[in-house]
Amino acid sequence: MNKIEELFEKLLWNSRLSVMTAVIASLLSSLAMFYVITVDTVSMISHLISYASLDQADRLSMRSETITHVVELIDGYLLATVLLIFSFGLYELFISKIEAAESSDNSSKVLFISSLDDLKARLAKVVLMILIVKFFEHALTMRFETPMDLLLFAGGIALIGLALYLSNAGEGKH
Repeated sequence: MNKIEELFEKLLWNSRLSVMTAVIASLLSSLAMFYVITVDTVSMISHLISYASLDQADRLSMRSETITHVVELIDGYLLATVLLIFSFGLYELFISKIEAAESSDNSSKVLFISSLDDLKARLAKVVLMILIVKFFEHALTMRFETPMDLLLFAGGIALIGLALYLSNAGEGKH
């Protein structure tokens, strides 16, 4: 019975390697997002070359479109970052520590994942930032027609501040 148990435990332990599919898929998705957003950035910058030669009304319109586009780009880069952190976290939790990151003097602590809760907390913070960027994106196109619109907008900003405060409350960073 001891041999069967040993074989089963070895099989069970090696089944953790199935997480590599999620690690690779997440990493490839992250790289794809970085590529798409970078191409969009280059495209946006190439459209801005004619900005100085436009008249005032066209410049105002282009500026508004550019600000909205920049916010969308930030959103895309944040999503790519979420996928990258998720990939690193899964790898470190289920497969192995990333030795190149541990031995590097200039590696960021954001990529060191010590537990599933740590991974969830890091991902939640980036998702919160994506939601804040989305709120900002919608705020750029909002039209305030009544005082209630302005009050609701201020309430949204207050809730964002509260969410940021609560997300950092456990770390002592207020």
